[in-house]
Amino acid sequence: MTVSLPLPTVRSTYPVPDEPPALPQPAVGEPRALPTHLTLLYRGPLASCDYDCPYCPFAKRRDDPDTLRRDRAALERFTDRLAELGETDPGTRIAVLFTPWGEGLVRSWYRRAITRLSHLPNIERVAIQTNLSGRVGWLADCDPASAALWATYHPGEVTHERFLAKARELSRMDVRYSVGVVGQPEHLAAAERMRRDLPEQVYLWINASEGLTYTDAEAAQWQRIDPHFGYSRHPHVSQGRPCRTGDSVLSVNGDGTLRRCHFVDDVLGNLYDDSFRSRLRRSPCPLEICDCHIGYVHLESLDLYQVFNGGIVERIPADWSTVGTR
Repeated sequence: MTVSLPLPTVRSTYPVPDEPPALPQPAVGEPRALPTHLTLLYRGPLASCDYDCPYCPFAKRRDDPDTLRRDRAALERFTDRLAELGETDPGTRIAVLFTPWGEGLVRSWYRRAITRLSHLPNIERVAIQTNLSGRVGWLADCDPASAALWATYHPGEVTHERFLAKARELSRMDVRYSVGVVGQPEHLAAAERMRRDLPEQVYLWINASEGLTYTDAEAAQWQRIDPHFGYSRHPHVSQGRPCRTGDSVLSVNGDGTLRRCHFVDDVLGNLYDDSFRSRLRRSPCPLEICDCHIGYVHLESLDLYQVFNGGIVERIPADWSTVGTR
């Protein structure tokens, strides 16, 4: 399916009609209940990958056995903690996105964690960023209403036919998934071919390549593949703009340290001692710009919560006819 739309105008402000009124914030140090919906972006010690993409600093990196053991233990602890939150905070629905530096699904503990989390009643969605190099049959044991994949196609690392076969298997299994390509000029033909051959119901997104400037003509080529490419094309001014991170969206590392997002260093507390609860609050972004989808999707000055409503962590637009939609 090829979608041809004009380049969108990305607005600097957007009045979200369904946004609830601002509530009084607790004083610093005063514990508060978790929000009714919480998104967690988890990244453990794992940094190894089986691919050798030239634009990735973690290409073909190998973790030593000790790092893998620590990563496994950290992930199991994280999964246990989310199960506990289902008991202590039953009114909170949680969405999880695993964003490992490397490839997680070739490790059995990530497959087990996603399977377990998909069946927990307090988990609304659990997704992982993956290159789909591993087997996918294990997803048959997941709850298809909550498990999902954010898959990236790397044309220089895998054949078109092999990746497409994995995608079609996911569709047959009724798994929610999106597919993406980094917008390198040499990937354009491969991305166009993948768009033609993927099931129509599958959204194919394009990430602007870091450091690359696109002319309007070049951007229009990618826009024909991904009608939402305009959001990725330019970094977004974020400093002083309201953002959901730090309140209903948090970044978690392997030892439980919580930050508002992957790109802000300030520590909010720890997931395992509840020290973060007193610091949850809506606050403006401290960074000048935000140029990564997993960051700017949470900016309130953009309309992306409406664009991706119901599919934030797996990057599936609300109006896309997607396999597995419920």
